[in-house]
Amino acid sequence: MRQHLNLDVFQAIPLKAVRIDDRFWKPRIERNRQISLPYQYQQLKESGVLDNFLRVAGKTGGNYAGPCWMDSDAYKWLEAVCYSLSTHPDPELEAKVDEVIAVISEAQDENGYLNTYFQWVEPGRKWTNLGMGHELYCAGHLIQAALAHVNGTGKRSLLEIACRLADHIDSVFGPGKRSGLPGHEEIEMALVDLYRFTNEPRYLSLAKYFIDQRGNPDHRFRWELEHLDEIGYGSLNLNQQFYGTSENYNGAYSQDHLPVREQSEVVGHAVRAMYLYCGMTDLAVETGEYALIQALERLWENVTYRRMYITGGIGAAHHNEGFTHDYDLPNDTAYAETCAAVGMIMWNHRLLQLKGESRYGDLMERVLYNGFLAGVSLDGQKFFYVNPLLSIGKHHRQGWFECACCPPNVARLLASLGNYIYSQNRRGLAVHLYIQGSVQFYLTNGIPVTLIQETNYPWEGKIRFTVELAEPNEFALLLRIPDWRRKYRLTVNGRQLSASVINGYACLKRNWNPGDWVELELEMPVEIIKAHPLVWQNQGKVALQRGPLVYCLEETDHSSPVTQIMLSKEMEFRSEYHPELLGGVTMIEGEGFINELKEWENVLYRPIESRGPLKKVPLKFIPYFAWDNRDAGSMAVWIGELT
Repeated sequence: MRQHLNLDVFQAIPLKAVRIDDRFWKPRIERNRQISLPYQYQQLKESGVLDNFLRVAGKTGGNYAGPCWMDSDAYKWLEAVCYSLSTHPDPELEAKVDEVIAVISEAQDENGYLNTYFQWVEPGRKWTNLGMGHELYCAGHLIQAALAHVNGTGKRSLLEIACRLADHIDSVFGPGKRSGLPGHEEIEMALVDLYRFTNEPRYLSLAKYFIDQRGNPDHRFRWELEHLDEIGYGSLNLNQQFYGTSENYNGAYSQDHLPVREQSEVVGHAVRAMYLYCGMTDLAVETGEYALIQALERLWENVTYRRMYITGGIGAAHHNEGFTHDYDLPNDTAYAETCAAVGMIMWNHRLLQLKGESRYGDLMERVLYNGFLAGVSLDGQKFFYVNPLLSIGKHHRQGWFECACCPPNVARLLASLGNYIYSQNRRGLAVHLYIQGSVQFYLTNGIPVTLIQETNYPWEGKIRFTVELAEPNEFALLLRIPDWRRKYRLTVNGRQLSASVINGYACLKRNWNPGDWVELELEMPVEIIKAHPLVWQNQGKVALQRGPLVYCLEETDHSSPVTQIMLSKEMEFRSEYHPELLGGVTMIEGEGFINELKEWENVLYRPIESRGPLKKVPLKFIPYFAWDNRDAGSMAVWIGELT
């Protein structure tokens, strides 16, 4: 039985109240602002994304550029820039934002409709292909960009566009109107966010309507399969590719196989699933509906205990960019889309606010430092769409993609990272992520408090907090105790204590004086990790983890392909920080073994008792997030275990 905190639901601290000032994340956020965001703006121009808006606005002509979801790339870029403007005012970037918003405004129809593909290519077939047309998906990203814009700049120009679009959608869909739901979920959580900002209940009702429609026996997507000649964006037959036929309909790809409150397994497209679960969690926060919370719990346990990579990546298969079955986690063909990692972080952050349990913070951290962070190169100019855990040396990051969802998704999460570090409720402050910097929050009596966090995390496990306030006040400070730690030590003003640990958080409730300080020391040994026995792809293999970081071997550090290397159970490890390597990383070193291949000349198989001599070799493990930033070569997370 879990012991639940007798506290209110958490609320994230506003982004503007958080300052990040460390050696690990601050340089990445700066590269995101100075390199990634301008680079992505240029790509939006060169790929034709912005030209699509200009075409609809009557400013240029020509053929539509890209697939029907191209608008969303512009919206995610806008959202990322506006988060960045919240913490780092930048007149040049803000001018680009104003320019893009002006073009979007001119492209919007008088009735509020906005989707450049259907406006330019198939204006008579709006809202006909909900399964693959992405109109609602793009609208959701526009709404989220608009909220980031008004919060980051104080301007309401994009919010007015988003509200007109949301009002138009509300006039089209709902009880007594057209039935439907998004094939690619996203708008559900955006509508809840819009409701929270505007207090307009229609937006919350519309979010609930879309969520409740999923799994409806009168499937909208099946109807579209029966009317392919009547729907927009139907010439590519994507609907049949992913949903089957009307006689053999399978809605699992878009989580439309069951009503959401009856779902227990994560299925289908991984990004779609994560965005749906985000919307469900947001709705549960607003309504407190027990059946919805139960379903979220079942889904979380299924993905976490049976369908997730050690890096926090999700989605094992390329054919559906998503899930297959329990314990199917291939390494070399892992899809583990970067956007799905972003979705996992967003979902677990929402669950954390809802339930206040550290397991969601643990998973958020795992994905952030591994499955997500691998998605961007150290220089901020190249990105992974797919994140395998084994490579023969031919998988590399790219600057842009025809379906360029991942680069701006990486950018918006990096720019909004401050949102994920802390939460507050009426009792005090919770610290979820250990990132050096500070946060200002207000007690229920209106007294401001600043908490300063100092740490060299994730390389070291020592974190120091200093409390700054004008006069003594009582509140609770909740510190997440990570699931990977073996031992930890907690002191207040130099005095060791044993705090109550509730839901995985050390709870320090006391009367705080100005200048009080807390130290949390987390032991960070190198851990040898094994996978569940039913993950057949990892039988006889182990992986290394230190603190929140998963490690891997790269061929560039070794004289042979890393797939030939084996580890001994008696292996001893040394951890050392190398400031000049890969932007500064802690490397794990030790010794392993490889077969003497000269003994295998002209031999393909041999009895195990005569497997040939082994050669001892030095090993250098680097964090998984840093791979493919040097010379090309093989990479492996899971290494054979010598028996």
